[in-house]
Amino acid sequence: MLIDSHAHIHFDDFNEDVADVIQRLRDAGVGCMINVGTDIPTSEQCVQLAQDYSFIYAAIGFHPHEAKLVDEAALACLRQLAQDEKVVAIGEIGLDYYYEHSPRDVQISVFKQQIELAKELKLPIIIHCRDAFDDCFAALDETDGWKTGGVFHCYTGDLVTAKKILRKGWYVSFSGIVTFKKAEELQDVARNIPRDRFLIETDSPYLAPVPKRGKRNEPAYVQHVAEKVAELKNLTVADVARITARNTKELFGLPIDLPDDTAKVAYKIRNSLYLNITNQCTLACRFCPKFDDWIVKGHYLQLDHEPSEAEILAAIDDPTKYQEIVFCGFGESTLRLDLLKSVATQLKANGAAKLRLDTEGLANLVHGRNILPELGEVIDAISISLNAPDAQMYAKLCPSKYGEDAYPHVKEFIKEAKQHIADVTASAVGVPNLDIEACRTIAEQELGVKFRLRPYDEVG
Repeated sequence: MLIDSHAHIHFDDFNEDVADVIQRLRDAGVGCMINVGTDIPTSEQCVQLAQDYSFIYAAIGFHPHEAKLVDEAALACLRQLAQDEKVVAIGEIGLDYYYEHSPRDVQISVFKQQIELAKELKLPIIIHCRDAFDDCFAALDETDGWKTGGVFHCYTGDLVTAKKILRKGWYVSFSGIVTFKKAEELQDVARNIPRDRFLIETDSPYLAPVPKRGKRNEPAYVQHVAEKVAELKNLTVADVARITARNTKELFGLPIDLPDDTAKVAYKIRNSLYLNITNQCTLACRFCPKFDDWIVKGHYLQLDHEPSEAEILAAIDDPTKYQEIVFCGFGESTLRLDLLKSVATQLKANGAAKLRLDTEGLANLVHGRNILPELGEVIDAISISLNAPDAQMYAKLCPSKYGEDAYPHVKEFIKEAKQHIADVTASAVGVPNLDIEACRTIAEQELGVKFRLRPYDEVG
């Protein structure tokens, strides 16, 4: 499901064909959209449209251009409109110092008042910010507005600014601008945004994406935004649709069902299939995202039971469809070693092109024997988490009952793996202040294997 998280199909641009626009968005696979008001009349239109269509939701607020028109009566009217169950956000609100259709001090005052309203109503915020990030951040700081949650829509800032927004637990949203040829800085932001902190939108009728640039924009064109973001992040459009649908649902509390709301045993990312056969772990890594949530690229991975072999094979369906099948979920697959080997054997027999295991590298210690000869019979590639340049740092980042004794066992497992599996990689997560080059040197020069740096804030 694609979701257009920000559109204005109530604007006059759509007066003649709004029903056709809505039909086209449905035909394009847009399962839901948020229609956004900019003053009282347009907010009322948004609410009415949301009432008319089950898959449309409304955001209401005063755009900074309209700030000069806001008084207590207008804010009271906004508060009343917010009582409708289809209203999911206060927005778009914020600051615009590029056009300054309203004086800056008035914009700031009205912005703060609407933040207070969002706090009162416990609604997230949709922010319009143009050439005004410092004052926008200051207003959110002064009102404690970050607590509401929200999104900087139609984001055009740089990566440093985006990271400040992300650290507050907020989102950024990419519009058709990300498809423009000269939007190189914004495209760099899209490449580096974590999977759980971005949305996509059209901002219809403005900013039509390539290849529709120059035409009136409409929600069906959000597919082109998804395609560009997928290209930039080395994902598929299906990945981006799934990720952003979940992000949008969670931010705005949308009462919609998503295909991936149930726990996944097998889940696809790009052209690979990942197998989530257990949530058990030997380690409690400080950087593991499951301590915050159980989502990987839009897939929910918290199992309610240990899946049986039959359940796993049924979830896989046709193994020949995938470039590779990876034993890697939110758990350590080798803790279910016999099941892993049996499933891998059957996948090989059924034509799987390549089987990979991602592991913490403590299986020999856990099982009390060298299991690598057994893995070598069924596994084509293995990625082992080195994660630190020394035992002390490893024990700090990846605590377990084994303490500092774990690290030498990981290194020995990596060395031994070369004897049984052709493709061996040691990896490390780019935790801030970790000496990555020292990890690389140990992997490549001491252990003689490939090294891969895994992003600190990205999984899958």
